[in-house]
Amino acid sequence: MILNGYLVPGKPLPLLAPEKNPAWAELRRGFETAREEIAASGADLLLLYSTQWLNVIGHQIQADPKPEWVHVDQDFHAFGTMPYAFRMDPGFAKVYEATARERGLHARTVSYRGFPLDSGVIQALQLLNPDNAIPACVVGCNMYADRAETIVLGKAAAAAIEQAGRKAVVVAVSALSNRVFPRQIDPKEDRIYSAKDDEWNRKILEMLGEGRLEDVSQVARDFAAQASGEQRGKAFWWLASAMGQTNGYDGKVHAYGPLWGSGGTVVSLTPNSAKDRCREFDEGEVQTFTGDRGVLSAAEAARATEPPSPQPPASSPIRTDAAPKPVGAYPHARREGDLLFLSGIGPRQAGTDAIPGGPVRDAEGRPLPYDAAAQTKAVIENIKIILEASGSSLDKVVDCQCFLIDMARDFKAFNAVYASYFTTIQATRTTVEVRALPTPIAVEIKVIAKVG
Repeated sequence: MILNGYLVPGKPLPLLAPEKNPAWAELRRGFETAREEIAASGADLLLLYSTQWLNVIGHQIQADPKPEWVHVDQDFHAFGTMPYAFRMDPGFAKVYEATARERGLHARTVSYRGFPLDSGVIQALQLLNPDNAIPACVVGCNMYADRAETIVLGKAAAAAIEQAGRKAVVVAVSALSNRVFPRQIDPKEDRIYSAKDDEWNRKILEMLGEGRLEDVSQVARDFAAQASGEQRGKAFWWLASAMGQTNGYDGKVHAYGPLWGSGGTVVSLTPNSAKDRCREFDEGEVQTFTGDRGVLSAAEAARATEPPSPQPPASSPIRTDAAPKPVGAYPHARREGDLLFLSGIGPRQAGTDAIPGGPVRDAEGRPLPYDAAAQTKAVIENIKIILEASGSSLDKVVDCQCFLIDMARDFKAFNAVYASYFTTIQATRTTVEVRALPTPIAVEIKVIAKVG
């Protein structure tokens, strides 16, 4: 479920230099208010859409578990560097990728060291989630996508949140009006670039303050044309569609002011089922992207955007950064002909080595309480990740070898979780008790699956 939605600015002046202009300081305080709301919301996911992360082909989703680098804004480098280290949720990124593909979009995850994050995402995560208490996911803005494609991307976000069972806060990173000063100015002299832009910004903020998010989405084209809205107002399309395309929200404008001539704002939107959800406008709704101007059927669009499944050579080792690193000299899996053989897979999490349900012993070898069900679920989810990275899937598993360190204690919980995944798959299975496993875990599973 989506707990709250936010619109925040991307130009990084509230992060880098709030003391240089009262409006920048006000926006910084707006971020801080939003941060307090998010911390109190109980959210377990921050999902961001950034109009400053421009995609050219399809839609990219950040899946690096811990992106870490030093960024310099191309326009505001004089105000300092932006070092960052964030906590991302690669598992959710894969779910979002899948729901986007199901709706006819070309989507892919990206994960490699040094992949650049944009200034808007860095500012939003550092000011809204400074301690990385909540894992995040970021999707970029396709510079050629229009209303239908962007709305479907937002609907795919909502579907991913529901499918993953997450409690999410969604954040659109974008300016309002986006005319900027084409020259250096004294920060103290910053103002909204034109009176017309300011008038339009205030109209939009009045509607957002009333919780009329879908109405703003419906007039986004007019706003963008009149006030040079950033990326044609796509942030409104994505945010509105992700949150349900209604006007049923409690809106709050926390701050508004200029950022080098553009309009910056921090706005929160909280769903309120008791409010009037009717729309003032009636531009059509779209569920599946079928190409610009509907030139593709839904099925054709899905086929056109579906890349071929990765097919490793007939005999090859397979490794993926999306799964926990092996603890020895072996790959995650090996393909031989049409069969895929996975190494023993445990519940450790990629990037952190955290063990869901807790480790079974501490560093000195003393026993600790642990949750076998949580570990079993994490093991199977890791297996899914490796299978999909290998061109296979969980429903193609033909055999499972399962290892428990305490059969009497853990079998019932293990068996219940296993059944929730494998009842319809009906792979053969052998379950044995072992004295110990190499890491402090209680469950490990080794599988054989078909490929293709």
